[in-house]
Amino acid sequence: MKHTVLVVDDDPAVLDVVVDMLEDLGCEVVSAHSGEDALERLGQNRDISILITDINMPGMDGHELAELAKRVRPELKMLQLSGREPRRGGLPMIRKPFSFEELAEILERTTGIH
Repeated sequence: MKHTVLVVDDDPAVLDVVVDMLEDLGCEVVSAHSGEDALERLGQNRDISILITDINMPGMDGHELAELAKRVRPELKMLQLSGREPRRGGLPMIRKPFSFEELAEILERTTGIH
């Protein structure tokens, strides 16, 4: 089964790298540059089953996005990315920078992607 993943990061370079990694893992990838953009894409694409979001973003941060996304799509699996923010709310998190192998391992463990 092909997973559709929504990746959100305000840093275009990070977003490109994560999108490439996910595509290499065989995922369909939708990207967004902000929390607001991500919520719009979630509303438009019912195939999205996984949300990967940066925590530190201007405007709506990753914690707020995760909370709002959960209300709209309770079945959505989530993973947060951060270089410095502590984990909060019990969601799985991966620290930046991370390798392809680290991303693959945490996705398999938390979402079943392999």
